Parts: sequence; C-alpha cells; structure tokens
Amino acid sequence: MTDLRLVIFDVDGTLVDSQAHILASMAAAFEGQGLVPPDRAATLSIVGLSLPVAMVRLAPERPDLIDALVEGYKAAFARLRLARDTDAQSPLYPGAQEVLQALRAQPETLLAIATGKSRRGLDHLMDLYGWAGLFQSVQCADDHPSKPHPSMVDACLGDTGVAAARAVIVGDTSYDMEMGRAAGVAGIGVAWGYHGADMLLGAGAVRVIDRFEDLPGALAEIWRTR
Repeated sequence: MTDLRLVIFDVDGTLVDSQAHILASMAAAFEGQGLVPPDRAATLSIVGLSLPVAMVRLAPERPDLIDALVEGYKAAFARLRLARDTDAQSPLYPGAQEVLQALRAQPETLLAIATGKSRRGLDHLMDLYGWAGLFQSVQCADDHPSKPHPSMVDACLGDTGVAAARAVIVGDTSYDMEMGRAAGVAGIGVAWGYHGADMLLGAGAVRVIDRFEDLPGALAEIWRTR
C-alpha cells in the first residue's frame, strides 16, 4: 500500500474546456432575473467554486436572488447540453484523454476527481468520455463544501487509502491549489485554464505545466522527492 500514489484532477479548466458553456449559462441565469450578466473575467474568476458561493461573489448586492441564480444557471447549463449547442459544449483539452489512460495503466497510480461541478453535470461527462472505472474516487460539489475547503481531497484520500504525502492535485485555479495545500497535498497547476501561472504559484502550486503531455514528467519529479 505504501507504493500507491494518487492523482486528483479538477475538471472545468483542467480536463475540459467548459468556458463557452459556463459563460452562456451564467448570462442566461442573470438575464432570467433581469440582471446584467457579469463580464467574462468575473465569471471565469469563480470557476471551481460551488454555485452558491460563486453567485454570492458575482451578485453580492442581491442576496435575495442567489437561490434563483443558482437554479437558473443549472437549468441553462442542462438545456444547452441537451440542445448540443456546439458553442456551449465542453471538449477535452488536447492530450487529456491520452494522459489519463497512460496514468491509469500504471499499477501503482490511482486517479480521482475533485470538482465544483454538480453530480448531474459530472455524470454527463463521465458518460460522454467513457470514464466509468477510470477514477477510484469521484467527489463533486453536491456532497462537499466549496473549494478551497479540503473536504473533497480528504474524501479522495479516504476512499483510496493513499497518504497525503503520496498524492497530488492537478488544477487550473488558485482554489484547487489552496484546497490541496489545506489537505497536505502537493499541487500542479495547468496554464491552459482560468487562473494564470502567477496566481497558481502564489496559491501554492509546486509547478505549473503548459501542456498535458508534461504532466507525467512533473508527477515523476514529485514522486522522486517523496
């Protein structure tokens, strides 16, 4: 058991490019309540947080509408997905599927997910990309406090029996890095997501990679030091 290691992945901005889907859904949620939607930068800055926390940040002056905004976002997200609107889908980032399969093929490496997505949205991606059986632990916003609380990472560690010192979280936001740090887990940031390299490093990332193909090498460096 001591040889096992765990790689925990964020989803939005890390495995899938959900930017268009998120922006369209947020605009629909705000417009549905007669509000001006937040701009692109503001919307993308909250990716990774649970929806109630995100809406409080985006509409702090309207606490009375937070629940309605959350439900409006969920409804719009599901509607766009079912409509198969090509401008609002969530394609995998280049190299993601290949690297996931390569890591899963290593007998000592276990994979997990810790995402701010809902269970419904995550289940859709799991079916879409054939991820059934790929991850040994799958944690989402429905069952945990919002990032950067370490609850999701703690659950991944508990499910797999891997010690925090043998685990790494891979994510694109400062919330992912802070969540990992709170759980005693090293963080690798990805430069193609929603927070820049400076934010990721400032939040505790031990390294930021520019391509998915760089992940196995970055992980190997961390394993050698632990």
